[in-house]
Amino acid sequence: MSIDLNTNFGHVTITNEVIATVAGGAAVECYGIVGMASKNQIKDGLTEILRKENFARGVIVRQEEEETHIDMYIIVSYGTKISEVASNVQSQVKYTLNKTVGLSVDSVNIYVQGVRVSND
Repeated sequence: MSIDLNTNFGHVTITNEVIATVAGGAAVECYGIVGMASKNQIKDGLTEILRKENFARGVIVRQEEEETHIDMYIIVSYGTKISEVASNVQSQVKYTLNKTVGLSVDSVNIYVQGVRVSND
């Protein structure tokens, strides 16, 4: 599945994997995020932190009619306020996708898969 955008310069098709990778990259830059987690915990095992090339495994991009929804599975740092971290991730992902891809996202749903002590 992909998202089609019509611009003044022509037609652009962006795959969901590209959108998921951009969204995952934006999320891990936020304070309080240890990393992305897999959306298939039962199949993939315990909560593992995904590497940069596998961010798409922790993000689901859904398009319903004219609306775009993103589900993100994250691991937060111990000692941070989870609601604040989730709110920061939501706003950062919306902003980044709007600026880099030109896509306006209707909702970003955050699923916290675990809490870990960060290496910082």
